[in-house]
Amino acid sequence: MHRDAVWRLPTSVCRITDLLGSERAGRILERAMVTADRTMKASTIRDGEVVPAFRRSRSDGAFTAPELLAAINEVLPSVEQALGISCPNSEFSYGLNVHNDGDFYRAHQDVGALDFASRRRLTFVYYVHRTPRPFEGGALRVYDGATLLHADGRPLAWEDRAWQDWGPDHDSIVFFRPDRWHEVRTLSCPSGDPRDSRFAVNGWLCTPSSD
Repeated sequence: MHRDAVWRLPTSVCRITDLLGSERAGRILERAMVTADRTMKASTIRDGEVVPAFRRSRSDGAFTAPELLAAINEVLPSVEQALGISCPNSEFSYGLNVHNDGDFYRAHQDVGALDFASRRRLTFVYYVHRTPRPFEGGALRVYDGATLLHADGRPLAWEDRAWQDWGPDHDSIVFFRPDRWHEVRTLSCPSGDPRDSRFAVNGWLCTPSSD
């Protein structure tokens, strides 16, 4: 067997379109646009650090979308089956992320040593925006898993892996495992109007906290 052979493990992404329907999706969009018109905090990474060269967007961890959580609970059994995972007794953790002109999020994983990150079982991203879409770009890029067959077991670098882009279509949602490398591609929004942003309710189903 060739020492440098690569085993590619395509990343499974479960995507659902028209999740809520126009009325309920419209209500979330209205709340998101009101939130975007207010002063929002710069998005952070790791333990609350703001690093504009790595992540540029604004976030609101207090944003609520109960109709979205209800819809996720309805489709969750099918999502678990599609992705081959199980999320019994999970808790939701989520917030609103707003991307406007020039915003992005470099490749990263949603897992880590910190307690809140280590408890994540399933990542979800739900999109709403004005129609017709007032921006370009902003796709979610999810990288495949792969392993190099070296004797020392070195993994293939994330930037050398195959990937697939998923467009941020209005009223669509994607689910994937938190350990998958993924990124938000740079967005172009000529108007710069906060209400023309790419709105994403981004969150996780997590193992209950022991606190």
